[in-house]
Amino acid sequence: MAPLSPLQARPDAEADLARVETALRAAAVTGDEFLTEVTSHLIPAGGKRLRPAFVIASALARSPDGAAPDAVTDDMVCGGVAVELVHLGSLYHDDVMDDAETRRGIEAVNHRWGNLKAILAGDFLLAKASELAASLGTEVAALLAATIGRLCEGQVRELQLIYDRSRTEDQYFLAIQGKTAELYATSCRIGGLVAGVDAETLDRLTSFGLAYGMSFQIVDDVLDLVATDEELGKPSGNDLREGVYTLPVIRMLADGHPDGDRLSELLGEPLDDDRRDRARAIVVDGPEIASSVQTAQRYVTAALDALAPLDATPGVVGLRAAASNLLSALPSSAGAAAAAGTD
Repeated sequence: MAPLSPLQARPDAEADLARVETALRAAAVTGDEFLTEVTSHLIPAGGKRLRPAFVIASALARSPDGAAPDAVTDDMVCGGVAVELVHLGSLYHDDVMDDAETRRGIEAVNHRWGNLKAILAGDFLLAKASELAASLGTEVAALLAATIGRLCEGQVRELQLIYDRSRTEDQYFLAIQGKTAELYATSCRIGGLVAGVDAETLDRLTSFGLAYGMSFQIVDDVLDLVATDEELGKPSGNDLREGVYTLPVIRMLADGHPDGDRLSELLGEPLDDDRRDRARAIVVDGPEIASSVQTAQRYVTAALDALAPLDATPGVVGLRAAASNLLSALPSSAGAAAAAGTD
């Protein structure tokens, strides 16, 4: 089950996202026909467009008329497209680093056209995002530029520890904050900025987005272990194969864990399918899937606490619903194990 969009409280949510989609396709158009084909490749494959939805919902956080058809402005759509372009550009670069073959169920850009073209196309998308952010004012432009920097920092933190069985939880949390959570925080903050909300609300929206993003990445990492290829739209267990040891794996490798030695013997280098499946089975059958889900739930609670003082406008209702339902993306077995276990 996909994460819930924060636009659930808007009757015209489909129309809102259709506006985002139209503007996103237009933003990917370049002066070169071939480059346009490459930069546009992933857009028709879909994607949840969560980040633009968070921009819009956050922009409506202080609007009691946020369910009205005309409540969503062009600036809100523009902000949403900017953050989605950053996300798309980062996917192009991620797939190069991962030597990915598929993304969203279709051939990955790097696999179809090669790494050099994928990198340049990703660079174009990031540049276009910056251009759109600049049209919304210097504060939005500076915020998005800083976010791109933090995204790079988070990715580097992760790359430095590839195949490192001694990776710690603190190192993991720092990496996912940079590579994932910061963009959610920025999405919410840009929404607040374009709507002109007060400083306290702006900070609360930012805190909400950061906590949501932390939970989102933990859930995504758990899904890589427990979901199927078809459910993910990409090969499952790929983090293990690529040496990216996520929270459940880190906890199982910790000193004194009963299955730590068995798992450690399999890790520390690239894995073939058999060793990946064996390592994955050890993690899935252990207790740390459940403990990781419980950690994700704590971040959900922090996200909801950040919004607690805000009135129940359509924007806030949608944000709360998105956070409350985030863990429903997990298979029922993972959620049941978490509910029954202790952290």
